[in-house]
Amino acid sequence: MEFSEVADAPESVPDPGPGPSDVRRSGRTTLLIAAAAVLGVVAGICTGYVIQADREPTALPPLSQPVLAQAKGKGPEPLSAAQDRRVRTDGDLRTLLLKRPSGAQEPLFEPGHDGWMSLAEYAETFKQPAVAFRYEIGNEFRRAAVAAWRLGDTYSVQIRLVQYRQEEKLDAADSADDGRYWAERKAGSRSWAIPGTGDGRVYVHTRPETESGVSVYSAEAHAWRGDIAMEIWIYDTKPISEGKVMDLAKRQVGRL
Repeated sequence: MEFSEVADAPESVPDPGPGPSDVRRSGRTTLLIAAAAVLGVVAGICTGYVIQADREPTALPPLSQPVLAQAKGKGPEPLSAAQDRRVRTDGDLRTLLLKRPSGAQEPLFEPGHDGWMSLAEYAETFKQPAVAFRYEIGNEFRRAAVAAWRLGDTYSVQIRLVQYRQEEKLDAADSADDGRYWAERKAGSRSWAIPGTGDGRVYVHTRPETESGVSVYSAEAHAWRGDIAMEIWIYDTKPISEGKVMDLAKRQVGRL
């Protein structure tokens, strides 16, 4: 190619963005800094050996040491079952669920069996059950308890307590965070913080979803405490107030 052909090329060329070399440069700088730090430590150790070699040897203390007397008296009393949260959460998880209010009816569809939801049943509550099933296995799903009821012909409530093993990470916190993420993506959503939970929130969706000619409003709440993620779902053919879902959320968190 002649020089005139290069000169005729357009002056503005789109920026291709950071290339592989740009990405590697950052990592290489980090390695150089780390190597310098290691060399500095090695140099300091060598200098210390030289200084120590020129000093007179220091006499070692005798091997026999005085025996320390053991403190007398009883040790601290173990926590009672009311004080030890682990006792509550390792027991029957269903006892931590809010009780069905007076006058409430059985739900049209009973979730789970006898207040428990298996991993497969819990995964079925997602839009992609197969994906959710694998995701929950990776999140060390342990068990889930559920309570549901209906007030009148259209108002329904479902509360789930999902417990994780948490041997490697805070899966309950991740679960609640996922719930908040998807709740915030719904159009017409408003949210409020749940007091005493740090990042727990309730959501009221002001735009109904219409199916088979019926418009249904919804509200939800997501929070976590320890190894348990709390989910609350409310559905009605009429708009749902913030007070209704907030009242349930505060009382349910209080039982955890």
